[in-house]
Amino acid sequence: EVQLVESGGGLVQPGGSLRLSCAASGFTFADNGMTWVRQAPGKGLEWVSQISPGGGATWYIDSVKGRYTISRDDAKNTLYLQMNSLKTEDTAVYYCARGYCTGAGCTTRGQGTQVTVSS
Repeated sequence: EVQLVESGGGLVQPGGSLRLSCAASGFTFADNGMTWVRQAPGKGLEWVSQISPGGGATWYIDSVKGRYTISRDDAKNTLYLQMNSLKTEDTAVYYCARGYCTGAGCTTRGQGTQVTVSS
């Protein structure tokens, strides 16, 4: 059974940082591209970032470029999202998803972790 468990969310002030983690099990993590998506209050799922198997290629939505860094540790079956210079508009539930997917197409995803950016 595929399991994805996100952690690391919380309340942070604008300009602050958080590091999200996603522990994966039930599939060969190293063979899969991985995706982060988010859902802000009252909005649909938004694609945020992706990473290739092995981590050699990464992609980001324009609004987080230069602030977020996606990475992976295949020995630990764990995906990460380092988020710096957080803005109030980054407030959302963040989900990790198996494979390359966009928005509502990310059906194999975890339960999410809440990120709230507020002063």
